[in-house]
Parts: sequence; C-alpha cells; structure tokens
Amino acid sequence: MSQKIRIKDIAEKAGVSVGTVDRIIHNRPNVSPSARAKVEKVLKEINYRPNMYASALAYNKSYTFYLLMPKHESEAYWQEIEEGAKDACEARRDFHIDIRFMFYERSDEVSFSSAFEGVIESNPNGVIVIPSDMDTTKRYTDILHELNIPFVLLDSYMPSLQPLSFFGQDSFNSGYFAARMLMLIARDEKKIMLMKLTKNGKVASKQQENREVGFRHYMNEHFPTTEIVDLEMPIECEKHKYDSILDDFFSANTDIHHCITMCSKAHIVGEYLLRNEFANVQIMGYDMVDKNAECLKKGSISFLIAQHAYVQGYSSVNTLFRAIVLKQSVKPINYMPIELLTKENVDFYNRALI
Repeated sequence: MSQKIRIKDIAEKAGVSVGTVDRIIHNRPNVSPSARAKVEKVLKEINYRPNMYASALAYNKSYTFYLLMPKHESEAYWQEIEEGAKDACEARRDFHIDIRFMFYERSDEVSFSSAFEGVIESNPNGVIVIPSDMDTTKRYTDILHELNIPFVLLDSYMPSLQPLSFFGQDSFNSGYFAARMLMLIARDEKKIMLMKLTKNGKVASKQQENREVGFRHYMNEHFPTTEIVDLEMPIECEKHKYDSILDDFFSANTDIHHCITMCSKAHIVGEYLLRNEFANVQIMGYDMVDKNAECLKKGSISFLIAQHAYVQGYSSVNTLFRAIVLKQSVKPINYMPIELLTKENVDFYNRALI
C-alpha cells in the first residue's frame, strides 16, 4: 500500500502542503511541530516506507569517502582491502560516490598524524580508518566526532573510539585458534618460534599484539612447558638482511621445527626455508596473499588463516553508503570468519564477495 500512495495523497490526508511532506520525509528543516505531528501520524497510519534508493538518486549529491591505510606492496593484505573499497565504489557509481586513499608509514605516529590531518582537511563525508596506537588514533577520531563525520574501523577493534562500525577478526580468538591448530602438528615439540614483524622494536600493529595474547593464552593453558622463542624481523628490510637474521636463528636453534607469525609475512620465512632446503621446518601465518599461497603449496607454510580482506574493504564502503546516503542503520561490529587454509583447499578460497 505504501508504494501506491503519493506525497500528494499524504499531504491531503494531513492537511498540509506537498512541500511540507517532502521536507519531513527527507528530514529537512523549517517544519512547524504541529505540521510534523500531522504528517507523522499519517505516515504511521499507512505504514509508509520511503524508497531511499530513489530519493538518494533524485537528490543527485556527490559523496567523498577516505580510506586511511598503511603504505603497502602490491601483493599484500592491504592491497585486497584497497581493491574491495574500489569495487564497492564502482558498484555504487550511480550515487556519485568517490573513494580516495591516504597512506601512512606503519608504526610511525608522525606519518599517521600527518595523513589523518590531510583527511580531515579534505572535509570528507565518511572515513575508513586502519588505526595506529589508541592514543594517536583517538586524537583524530575525536575530531571526526566533533565534525559529525562517520568513520569505520578496520583491522583493530577499539570500541572506546565509538566508530560507526568495525570490520575484522576477533584478534584474541584468532590467536587462540592459531595456537590450537599449530599444536595439532607440533604437540611433541619442546620449542616453537614466534616471528614478530617490528618497527623500532615494537610490533607493527595492535591486531598482531592481540593475536599474540590469544596465542599465548592457549599455550599457557594447554602446553605450558613448550618454550616460545621470539624472533623480531624489521618491517622494512632487504632480503639479504632477512636471510642473515634467519641464518643466525636456525643455526642457534637446530631443534625448532615449527614456527608461527601473527602477520601476513609468513612467506619471508617460508621462502627462506625453500631456498635453504629446510624440509623439516614449517611456519604458520596469516592472509591469503600470493607469496604465502605459493609457500603453502610447496610445504614451507603449514597453515594460513584467512580473514577476507577484500570483503572488509568492500563492506566498509558499503556501510558508509548505507548510513550516509540511504540513512539506514548499520551493524556496529562485524567479525570476519576465522578460516584455515591448507595446500589442499587454498585454490578454492574465494577472496571476493560470495
């Protein structure tokens, strides 16, 4: 019934002008309380549901969203997020949506701050944020709140920032799951290597930190006597430097056969193991990037945990679209599935939308 009723019909029932009904339906100002009450009474009686898609198209407004994210290589977890965001914009191009990217150096507060300031100066309609540390990120998300600019968080969930929505894995449970899967094949090992991607001695992301907490929680509960040997790898380093670090490590730890990392760079170790023919050593890691998949197929990576980076990028843009353009409510927390990939099923993994 609501689809057959015209604005003119609602105006006649409420005893007001067509323009007044139009302003109320589209939440515009300059409407008296009495007129609003009359129109809302009629809308309730007829169970009116506006066609927000048609309204948004008719309004013909353009929207600019920004994605604030780390600088990255072409074959990386972040690249899939970027591709997903671009495709979501393309899918909504009739609504004049544009996505722009602002990049910062990982674990560099100055770079992050400079990039975020650039985003804010551009006065966007919405922002997607892959956060830095809590304090630095909050300083700028507070400004977004003051400016009434909605933002979506990816990668690390920080509820105190009060984002419109979050997309990513439950990091603690992901790390706990990773430990459980690793120990199915390493339960008799005395030592496990934990590779950490670091910058200036600090782990490169909050997500990695939280995964490690989950990992160690499982190990303390179920394998308290297994020694976890940390290996720090600089986030930006030439291959020969990585090789030197790994040469020293495996020379000093000939009894280590299983390794794990909480980041997407398991291939650093995986490729080293293949080049040096370490047939009895494997590493487990995160994210279905091409280099990781190749090592998985060749046996130097035992498992990969995938988290649908493309879907995160696509869904974050779609969430801003629904909230800002269509004025719809959106789900505040969206945890990605924790999926385990092996060489037998990696070719069937669908990184795009189902």
